[in-house]
Amino acid sequence: MAKQRILFVSQEIAPYLPASREASLGRDLPQAMQQKKYEVRTFMPNFGAVNERRNQLHEVIRLSGVNIPINDADHPLIIKVASMQPSRIQVYFIDNDDYFQKLDSDVDGVGSNRPDNDERALFFARGTLETAGKLSWNPDFVHASGWMSGLVPLYLKKVFHNSPEFKKSKVVFSVLDGAPSEPIDPAIFNKLQEDGIPTREINQLKNLEVNASLFNRLGIRYADAVVFNTSTPDPELIKLAEESQTPYIVLDPDADNKEAYYEFYQKLKPSK
Repeated sequence: MAKQRILFVSQEIAPYLPASREASLGRDLPQAMQQKKYEVRTFMPNFGAVNERRNQLHEVIRLSGVNIPINDADHPLIIKVASMQPSRIQVYFIDNDDYFQKLDSDVDGVGSNRPDNDERALFFARGTLETAGKLSWNPDFVHASGWMSGLVPLYLKKVFHNSPEFKKSKVVFSVLDGAPSEPIDPAIFNKLQEDGIPTREINQLKNLEVNASLFNRLGIRYADAVVFNTSTPDPELIKLAEESQTPYIVLDPDADNKEAYYEFYQKLKPSK
């Protein structure tokens, strides 16, 4: 029987970003699922805080070179890769000089205070799925974690839904601590429409309030299952999952949740 595959799309992974609970989860969960006999690959943004030399990142020329148009400008997609130790899991880094270079004004490794976080999240989602499709790897699950990955479920359901690599993938979204600390550009929906999200969908989304929880709300809205792994779960976000009848679990972020994740995946096994 072939091993099941999980594609992890993580906002942060240790040791590539400074130690945090979210970055540790980005490292520990893929390694734990690999030990459970899943095949695993991971993606994260190549934030400027990542030390490329120390972590031995190198560019993958055959995957780089695509231009992603956002707001009437083309942004080159650069893909770099490293091996997570000691598991040797492949980590693919989504890079672009316009969006992920380190700025003196950044308040954290993610740059959660940047005014263009809508475009950064859009570029990360599109770049990840374009690249993952080229790998011809066909994941059983795509598990996106953190607000920066909140557009991944939307793109999977409304842009990449007919791609053979993702047609049978179950989409899991994890709500983690943290959120954009600067206002999100209200023009985000126009940018999504220009990038291929159907007009009918955009018209529905324009009714949503554009605030700090927007990326989490979009992740929940389009995921097949949701994990709340936060210090204080937001009742409104849990209500959103319940109203959409989306399976969800609530976890204590300070606990060892590896078995809980594994059991959750087992219940969501895609049909063959």
